[in-house]
Amino acid sequence: MIRVMLIDDEEDALDLLEILLGQIGNVQVVGRHINPAQAIEALGQSPVDAVFLDHQMPGMNGMDAARAIRRMIPQMPIIFTTAYAEYAVEAFEIQSIDYLLKPFTMDRLQNAVARIQQSISHAAFQASRNESPSPAIQCLGGFQIQLMGNGNRVLSWKTKKEKELCAYLIHYAGKSSSTASILEAIWPGYDLNKAKTYLYTCLSYLRRSLTENHIPIRIHKADQGFMAEWDGMTIDVHEFEELIGTWLGSTWGKEKMDVRQYDHMNLMYKGEYMEACDFRWAEARQMEITTGYIRALRQWHAHFRRQGQAALAVDSLQRILAILPDSEQDGRELIRLHLEVGHRHEAYRIGLQLEEAVRHQLGSELEEETSRLIQQMKGKTQWQAP
Repeated sequence: MIRVMLIDDEEDALDLLEILLGQIGNVQVVGRHINPAQAIEALGQSPVDAVFLDHQMPGMNGMDAARAIRRMIPQMPIIFTTAYAEYAVEAFEIQSIDYLLKPFTMDRLQNAVARIQQSISHAAFQASRNESPSPAIQCLGGFQIQLMGNGNRVLSWKTKKEKELCAYLIHYAGKSSSTASILEAIWPGYDLNKAKTYLYTCLSYLRRSLTENHIPIRIHKADQGFMAEWDGMTIDVHEFEELIGTWLGSTWGKEKMDVRQYDHMNLMYKGEYMEACDFRWAEARQMEITTGYIRALRQWHAHFRRQGQAALAVDSLQRILAILPDSEQDGRELIRLHLEVGHRHEAYRIGLQLEEAVRHQLGSELEEETSRLIQQMKGKTQWQAP
């Protein structure tokens, strides 16, 4: 049973929301308040799984209330219920899990409840993972091996080359890598005899580290080189690639798209493959994975646009521009989307960021379509850029 608190300054709105949640089932309203300050105080006294929060309220508006809730319970799922579309971007910056525009349909409310359940499940998964006896390999957002018993502990490397050798062998996922290819990838340009000595030294360090920390990765000779094999370990990039591959394959659009899949994808993507490791041999796969993620985000954006889910459509484009700040195609689409929902200030800000990325960072000129769109906004906008 999901325990929720409702905060709205109108009793009728509270009544309607409680009735609709009751019709969905598996949801228990454990508190309803017309005063946000009193609601926040009550949160500290009884367990709640999620908060439904109006925006326009006297005394303390919904955004201020959400920030106060975040400070007190950082992981609390927050769902805004409001008649004002213009606060959607700010709501997502606060990391609310949904933004329901009044009057919302039962389907939209069911979708919000499903996202609450997914958030609860993810939190439970993270908690169990932190106590799990099984180590895990992380390749997205860097490279590290999480140790047993506590997901916050990671394997320490004796040298940078030991770390790179481990990453290289895992990169090839159980396939044999010849000694020559390993030396060329990790010690390019080195004297051959010295490079071989470094390789065997790193292999010795690596095997000892894995054994001492009870990590079930085995490094052994195979053919003319070495390979890594492992049991009972998860590798984030394998799951992520499989997820993206399924969506970008022939089955895309044939199955019902669930926003929980979108959330799961974004939770998994902690950053680029082997990010900030400076492994040149990983660059091709890094580009392939990032490109696949961007393509998936664009498909989700198209889906959200068709469904009229403007806030999620904005979110998907913002994620793309965080990776490709000079993408004029995505930037223009985001500007137009902001203008459609009345976020003229946000549209103008995106235009300036795009102009900065293309002209000042790349040293290029904006495409004619982009320049025309930005100039139109400048002509209509009465205020200056921050």
